Amino acid sequence: MSKKEKKVIEVNLPYGMPADVPQKVHQHYGANYYLLTRNTGRLLLFVADHKIEHLNQDFYGPDISLETLDPEHLFAIAVSSNIGGFATNFGLIARYGRRYPKINYVAKLNGKTNIVPTSEQDPLSSLLWSVDDVIAAKFDAQINICGIGITVYLGSTFEHEMLAQAAQAIYRAHAYGLATIVWVYPRGKAVADAKTPEMIAGAAGVGLALGADFVKVQVPHAPDQISEDEAITIACKTAKRTGVIFSGGPKVSAEQLLPTVANQLHYGASGCAVGRNLFQRSLSDAIALSNALAALVYENKTAEEALAIYQHGEQMVESQ
Repeated sequence: MSKKEKKVIEVNLPYGMPADVPQKVHQHYGANYYLLTRNTGRLLLFVADHKIEHLNQDFYGPDISLETLDPEHLFAIAVSSNIGGFATNFGLIARYGRRYPKINYVAKLNGKTNIVPTSEQDPLSSLLWSVDDVIAAKFDAQINICGIGITVYLGSTFEHEMLAQAAQAIYRAHAYGLATIVWVYPRGKAVADAKTPEMIAGAAGVGLALGADFVKVQVPHAPDQISEDEAITIACKTAKRTGVIFSGGPKVSAEQLLPTVANQLHYGASGCAVGRNLFQRSLSDAIALSNALAALVYENKTAEEALAIYQHGEQMVESQ
């Protein structure tokens, strides 16, 4: 056990220790959960699995900082920002992890590109690495990998394969004391609308049934009968003992992002996931925004207070 783990006496596990976490790794699991959630039960997750998912389209172009083109920009943000965890493909962790060993990593185990459209073939995202691969690197290279992440495309004709792989990866990760996050996205020819309240609530419930600590889903589009706020509440209540975090989507202004996240938290979300909204910014801007997001997630600040924190961070950079 590391010195940091030995200092962890009481960890805020909202629903207690999962039964699939063996007693011998309770302390290790608790330490990982503690680091990712800052002992709040909430998670601010910086996500950068886009190099496989979206190829280079998210790393160069209009309104994207030129710093983003360098892959090390991702790690510079993660090591300098006020985030809970940094989720990226395990291969990227292997390439940069020795230089940035203290980041709270979440190793993404699978991924697929967006070249083949769903209209031609239902998506299949098979495992690229195993939990054992992650554990070997974690201890051999002394990299602070706190958890694993895995995607399931619900509704795909291949969902049975992805569900089985996710279930086994989550079970195996818990056996080693790692936290687990599952991306559950309805996607396939059979899915007419991936973002209905029923579909998003169903995806959140699948995350719970797989035994994940957190499930990452898309924000529901509410019909006329209910509001988006109610749809968010339904999804979060459906997952209950698995924390729901909503995907951040394309880059928007801080003035738009911060109230959106604050509202999701108010209606039951257990944190948030941000990717392009951080890494498409300059390092200084990303740090300022991460501090504002952390104030929402970990300190229960209001959207107005968080925006003031962001603007103060911008002013500090401009004055330097």
